[in-house]
Amino acid sequence: MDQAELDQRVRGVLADVLSSQDRPLSTSDRARITQEISDDILGYGPIEPYLRDPDVSEVMVNGHASVWLERKGRLVPADAVFNDEAHLRRIIDKIVSRIGRRVDESSPMVDARLPDGSRVNAVVPPLAVDGSALTIRKFAADPLTVNDLISFGSLSPQTADFLDACVRGRLNVIVSGGTGAGKTTTLNVLSSFIPGDERIVTIEDAAELQLKQDHVVRLESRPANIEGKGSVTIRDLVKNSLRMRPDRIIVGEVRDASALDMLQAMNTGHDGSICTLHSNGPRDTLSRMETMVLMAGMDLPIRAIREQVASAVDLVVHQSRLKDGSRRITHITEVERMEGDIITLQDVFVWDNSAGFDAEGNALGRLRSTGLRPKFLEKMAHHNVTVDPMIFHADRM
Repeated sequence: MDQAELDQRVRGVLADVLSSQDRPLSTSDRARITQEISDDILGYGPIEPYLRDPDVSEVMVNGHASVWLERKGRLVPADAVFNDEAHLRRIIDKIVSRIGRRVDESSPMVDARLPDGSRVNAVVPPLAVDGSALTIRKFAADPLTVNDLISFGSLSPQTADFLDACVRGRLNVIVSGGTGAGKTTTLNVLSSFIPGDERIVTIEDAAELQLKQDHVVRLESRPANIEGKGSVTIRDLVKNSLRMRPDRIIVGEVRDASALDMLQAMNTGHDGSICTLHSNGPRDTLSRMETMVLMAGMDLPIRAIREQVASAVDLVVHQSRLKDGSRRITHITEVERMEGDIITLQDVFVWDNSAGFDAEGNALGRLRSTGLRPKFLEKMAHHNVTVDPMIFHADRM
C-alpha cells in the first residue's frame, strides 16, 4: 500500500468516526480535525504542514511549546506546538525509526538524512536541558540554478561567468561561510559547471548535492553503531576516492583531519576539486584549514602546512547570510602565494554594501570587481579556458 492509498484509507476512517459523533461539526472544523489527526498518524504531527510548505526551508523545534521556521530567509515563530514533551518525543522517534536509527538517553543525538533528502538533527534530554530539540533542513526537490542565484542577487551575470570559467579551468575552490549561509547551494551550482565528460566523486555526511552529470559517484559517511563500531568518516572516503580515478573530488564539508587528505588530493593531480567549510571570511578560511590539518596528528610545522594550502587552493568563494535573511556571495578571493610565513590573498570581487538597506530592510548592495586581475588566469589558460579581461574593470560590475 503506497502513501497516497494509506492516507485515503485513514481519512475515510476518520470521516466515519466524525460522522458518528453526536456533536455536529462544520465543514471547516471537520477538515481541520481530519488533517491534524492524519498528520499525526501518517506524518510528523504539527510540523507536517510546514514540511509541505514550499516557502519554508527549515523547521526548528526548541522544546514542545516552541517551534520556529525559516521562511523566505527569515526566522519566524510557527503557530503550531506539540501537546507535550511525550508528543514531541513520539514524533522524533517516528522520524528516526524510519531511517533505521534511534535516539534515547544512551544515544541522545542523531544527525541523519530523511528518505526525501532532508537533513534532520535531534537532541533529547539529558543533553537538551529544556526538552527535546529537533531541526529539519528541507531538501529542495528542484535545486537552485545559477540563474536563480543571479535573480536573487547572490551573483551578477559577470561573476557567474567568471566562476563558470574557474571551474572549467580546473581551479581548486573552497566555498566558505557560516551556518545557513547557502554554501551547499553554491557548491551545487559550481559543480554544475563541471563538464559532462569528467568523472566526479562526491563525498558528504548526508547526501545533499544534486549533480546532473551522468558520470557521478556519490559517497556518504556512516556513523558508528550502538557498540561504537562501523563508522566510515569523510576522511576515509576522501582517501578511498583517490583510488577511484576521479577527475574531480567534491566534498560537502571539510571539518576535521580530512582537510589534510583534501589538500594532498588537490596537490597530486586532482585539480578542479571543490569543498566547503565553516569560516568567517577568506583569511579565516585558510586559518581553519591549518587548524584542521593539525587535527590529523601530523607533526608538521605551520609554515609547511601553509605552503601546502597556498599550493593547493586557488580560490575562496565566501558566502554570508545578511541581516535581511538573504544569502550573498561577499568575497571571491584568489589565494596567491607565500610571502615569508604569510599566505597572500587578493580579492577579485567583493560585496559593496555602501547603498545600505531599503525601507523594507532589504540589502541594496552588490558584488563589485576590485579591478585586480588574478594570477591564476595563466593556469586556466593551460586548460584552454579564458576570461574576458573587461570583467575585472572596477566600474563594470
